[in-house]
Amino acid sequence: MTTLKIKKSRKSEETAQLPRSLGGRIFGYTSLTILVIATLFPIYWMLRTALSTSKTLFSDPLSLLPVNFTWGGFGRVFGLLSEEAALAEGGSGASINFLQFFGNSMVVATVTTISQVFFSAAAAYAFSILKWRGRDKLFFLFLIAMTVPGIFLVLPNFLLIRDLGLLNTLLGIMLPGLLMSPFAIFFLRQFFLGTNLSIVEAARIDGANHFRIFRQIVVPMAWPQIITLFILQFIASWNDYLWPFYVGNGAPESTLLTVGLGVFKSQTPQGSPDWSGLMAGALVAAVPMILLMIIAGKKIVGSIQSSGVK
Repeated sequence: MTTLKIKKSRKSEETAQLPRSLGGRIFGYTSLTILVIATLFPIYWMLRTALSTSKTLFSDPLSLLPVNFTWGGFGRVFGLLSEEAALAEGGSGASINFLQFFGNSMVVATVTTISQVFFSAAAAYAFSILKWRGRDKLFFLFLIAMTVPGIFLVLPNFLLIRDLGLLNTLLGIMLPGLLMSPFAIFFLRQFFLGTNLSIVEAARIDGANHFRIFRQIVVPMAWPQIITLFILQFIASWNDYLWPFYVGNGAPESTLLTVGLGVFKSQTPQGSPDWSGLMAGALVAAVPMILLMIIAGKKIVGSIQSSGVK
């Protein structure tokens, strides 16, 4: 009799939990759907604007479909349309050297990110694995550097680049970020602190130097975190506008894509920006970021999971 009562109570509990579980799933999927739509809708609106005709864009501002569908926005950005054809579609008649600016941005973002991640990883190794006097105090100074707003460093860095004669050069744009970043050092050091020191000590006994330990032991163990840092730093460098505008805006060979799009927006002889062309350029500029997330997205998930396990 007692066993029967226990079975009935368990069955009633499972029946009561079923609607709760179903309701939780419905709420979770609904919230996730709303979040995805809210995230992707601005990108869709950019695409809708890029495929619209600038001249009639505001005739139906609430339309979810392109207004007078055209590829002219992309043609104006790449300089494929004549000035008369661009003006006829409501463009400014101006174009940008998109491919050159795109290449400049790719060079600056790639070189800066690789250099910064490498030197930051080496510094994080020194602050976590190596034992030396004053290590924690010096690391505390690096943490203080994270609290300094970046805008405060623009003027002294600009004066330094000017005195070095590196204005309007890609090297002048890259130089302040080539070595280390306090955030990158802090990010990697927190993971390096969890490294099994017995492995490092065994490698030292076998005669391995610190560079070999760093390259063959520590870095492979932290590869997901390094890929995550690479993506974050690449995105930050790719989207940077203020510093490239000050240093490299004087010559096409040193103008980055973000600055070029800003110049394209300012060329408005008809009184309003060429929104279709601007959105087309912004979409093409976002392609490297999208490809980077598709290729390395699993590494970011692995980084989060390993941090949670640790």
